[in-house]
Amino acid sequence: MTEEHSRRLLFKVGGAALVTAAITGTKPAQAAPDGRKVRPVGRHLAYGADPSKQVVISWQQLEKVTGPYVRIATNAGGFGPKIAAELRTLKSEIGWQEGDHSFPPHGPDPMYQYYLHAKLNDLTPATTYFYVVGHDNYDPATSKRPNEIASFKTAPTTATTPFTFTAFGDQGYGYNARKLTSLAADQSPAFHLALGNLSYAIHGGTTNVEGGHTDTDKYDAARWNSLFAQNEFMAQTTPWMLTLGNREMEEWYSPNGYGGIKQRVTMPDNAWSGSTGIYSWRYQNVGLISLDGNDICNRNTANLDHTKGKQLIWLKAQLEKFRKDTSIDFIVVYLHHATYSTADGGGAESVAQQKWAPVFDKYQVDLVLNAHNRVYERTDPIKAGKASSDGTTYITAGAGGQALDRFYKDAPESYLGNENTSGTPTMRCYKKNSSSSTDTKVTWSRTRYRGYSIVAVDVTKTTMKVRALNEDGVLIDELTLRRR
Repeated sequence: MTEEHSRRLLFKVGGAALVTAAITGTKPAQAAPDGRKVRPVGRHLAYGADPSKQVVISWQQLEKVTGPYVRIATNAGGFGPKIAAELRTLKSEIGWQEGDHSFPPHGPDPMYQYYLHAKLNDLTPATTYFYVVGHDNYDPATSKRPNEIASFKTAPTTATTPFTFTAFGDQGYGYNARKLTSLAADQSPAFHLALGNLSYAIHGGTTNVEGGHTDTDKYDAARWNSLFAQNEFMAQTTPWMLTLGNREMEEWYSPNGYGGIKQRVTMPDNAWSGSTGIYSWRYQNVGLISLDGNDICNRNTANLDHTKGKQLIWLKAQLEKFRKDTSIDFIVVYLHHATYSTADGGGAESVAQQKWAPVFDKYQVDLVLNAHNRVYERTDPIKAGKASSDGTTYITAGAGGQALDRFYKDAPESYLGNENTSGTPTMRCYKKNSSSSTDTKVTWSRTRYRGYSIVAVDVTKTTMKVRALNEDGVLIDELTLRRR
């Protein structure tokens, strides 16, 4: 910068400090935006324990704002008063992150993420609501921004209305992940089950395996921003009910690793004080239970047995409660880790087979959905570890967008239109704190597909029809479960 330019700058602003800035080439610090027009991103919904009356609206702000709120209406106009939202701030040190992008040299360190959550209660059943989210000096409801108006529908109270729900896990973000979200949205589901390993913010290294991060770990908190933005077109209208995987154990935020996910999402909290990702709810005639699979995982041991048996005690009590309720026709359990599977990757969990499967048998759980293995696999109904007509069907739906796994010992694929009965699939159960495993040949592996896919479940009063669709929407598996 020339002296002549500096004198011009002095003449224009009359400030000595800016003269110094001009001479030295140092740019004056600029005030940060005041947040008046910071638009919300990554809107996503969740149901409460009673979806006919309770919905949680969540979103993210890329800057801190004041006075965040939700306004709702039963038509696209006439929004009601502001309903205050809770601001949860998550701090991530850049020093312990390694992203797949460049952190800007003048960007903030540490990085802050701002998550907003508004719990709505006492809603009217079977009603479509429109909503907007805003903050001080920013109200989409009065500024004619129709693109920021979204909607949701509460559940009916009767069990006679057919509905669909979808499920997959191990999504992350990217082309395949977004395509599967679009495919799920095409099913017009009442809700979606996200089966853990959600953002892949932990995308390498061993943090999620043994606990305690090392120099080889790769963690990028910004991947959560990408995940929420990617799924917003569906999640802003369809509640996503989440369960926790090993990659949600982000131990930088809290001793058990769940400090981060508790800031980002709000699920029902009805298991016991301090539980995370363990909850129950119902949608019409289906009782649903989310379990924390990290509690029984032998390979990713950071949170093995961290509930000290509380989860199992609660599970038994909740299943007994569901089975005594004559208005509940089906029970669905969902979690990240596989109780039964013949995939390689994460394999199957022997602790779940020993502790959880007998409980599923006793209370006649109809369907268990999991991910962890990045393939699609369906078992025959299983009871006491063997195929049985009155057992529980287990489905692995982990091909949600990330790199695919293989079936153990290269067992052949077998799916609709490509049935293959050759060979004997093998179940691999990892030993505690070890890469070695116990291998068992099985006969209950009915459908195996190594490709991206989703699960869609069509529910009536008497049946649950389970469909598996590949990423092009082609049917690869189908079965009908009937009320017992």
